[in-house]
Amino acid sequence: MSTTVSPMPSAHKPSRLGERILACFTWAMILYTMLPIGVMVVFSFNYAPAGRIALNWLHFTFANYRDAFGIQDLTGALIHSLEVAVGSAVISSIIGTPLALALARYRFWGKSATDLVIFADIAAPAVVVGASLLSLFLALNLPRGLLTIFIAHVAFNLAFAVVVIRARVSGLDRALDRAAADLGASPWVAFWTVTFPLILPGIIGACMLCFLLSIDDLIITSFVAGQTLTFPLWVYGAVKVGMPPQVFVLSTFIFLGGMVLALVNVAVTHRREAVS
Repeated sequence: MSTTVSPMPSAHKPSRLGERILACFTWAMILYTMLPIGVMVVFSFNYAPAGRIALNWLHFTFANYRDAFGIQDLTGALIHSLEVAVGSAVISSIIGTPLALALARYRFWGKSATDLVIFADIAAPAVVVGASLLSLFLALNLPRGLLTIFIAHVAFNLAFAVVVIRARVSGLDRALDRAAADLGASPWVAFWTVTFPLILPGIIGACMLCFLLSIDDLIITSFVAGQTLTFPLWVYGAVKVGMPPQVFVLSTFIFLGGMVLALVNVAVTHRREAVS
């Protein structure tokens, strides 16, 4: 006597229409985000009469790029922004790494309060952060300038660095540390040979995020800058009288630099994953 076995019902497959709608929505958001940057790059090659950006196309020229650093104040402001962005990103990542390790792996008195402070720093409006930092510097009688900008940027970057690195640490298996200890490695050796290489992508990601947050910050910097100008502050002031084409040119350089760093990070991450 033969029995007929009915086939199991196939798993529900996602709708092709839904996939296409989601893909179209994703590309629409990417286009919406990149369109203003594309316009900036295109108009950086536009002829600028009287040394001011024209938003109607006149004719193609490389003159703006040949004179990219022709405005001394603008070049100095860009150098200030790069110095602060690089320095604050590195310092925030260095300080944030042990803090992220402690928050992700250990229980200690004050951990909940530390978490609250970190997320409050991220959630707080930039105006509030800037005003509080200004109050601190005035109370300490610390002259406002490049140093106060640097301290302020480390202050708001640190929370973002901790969150990013902590997410990487939380995904690690603690058995790896125990295995290193069983093989005779001290905690310091185990950290540098086992833990650090595994969390390095998170540290790099945190450093890049802090750099990007720092280099385009305007609100907090305006509270603590004093007479020192950064690139965003210079551009904000130039909007009132007309921007020179060098603003678009230097902004294009910053955008391309960020793209190169992102591509390098992706390539290094994929290579590490392939090796492992």
